[in-house]
Amino acid sequence: MFNKLFDLKPVTLSILALLIIIAGVFFILSKNKKNLKFDTRIIVYGSLCIALSFILSYIRLYRFPQGGSITPASMLPMFIFAVMFGPLAGIIAGFAFGLLKLIQDPYIIHWAQFFLDYPLAYGALGLAGLYRKNISISCFIGGFGRFFMSFLSGVIFFGSYAPDGMNVLFYSLSVNGLIIGTDTLICIIISLLPQIKSAITRIQSGNLTH
Repeated sequence: MFNKLFDLKPVTLSILALLIIIAGVFFILSKNKKNLKFDTRIIVYGSLCIALSFILSYIRLYRFPQGGSITPASMLPMFIFAVMFGPLAGIIAGFAFGLLKLIQDPYIIHWAQFFLDYPLAYGALGLAGLYRKNISISCFIGGFGRFFMSFLSGVIFFGSYAPDGMNVLFYSLSVNGLIIGTDTLICIIISLLPQIKSAITRIQSGNLTH
């Protein structure tokens, strides 16, 4: 389950450590200086959510034979961040998350596939911020956004992996639907916990003391 965590590259670990340090520094400064407001909170929570999502993505509950794996809700921190701070902040954080994935496990066969599978697919997680009234619906929107980008990439660039006689559209739909769909479903189930909704409400209101 944790084997992939030990495969992280030194540069990836350095970036993760830097994200956590940046978050800690800004959090301390925000406690001491009243002029550091909303932007500081975005940096703090953005850094922590990106780092948490990245680490969770390398804890693999199950790995599919055709590639891809089920993780313990690795996309959920990104969904929560987008719900807290809106779609634009969420898309930017997702873009950064995708770049981290690119640094650690690059797989590029074409420039268009690079954009679909990394900045666009992970940036689409930020679409969860389009609907901020219900975190479960937000998870579905963000998960579908990532699925759609990966689906297009599968159809255009990975159709040759489809078994003989299988339609390329169905192949990409089934593979990406199974992998990303399962991960999204796990996020939705966990998002139903009252503690998750309560935490989001406290952070949005700036009340972290209760």
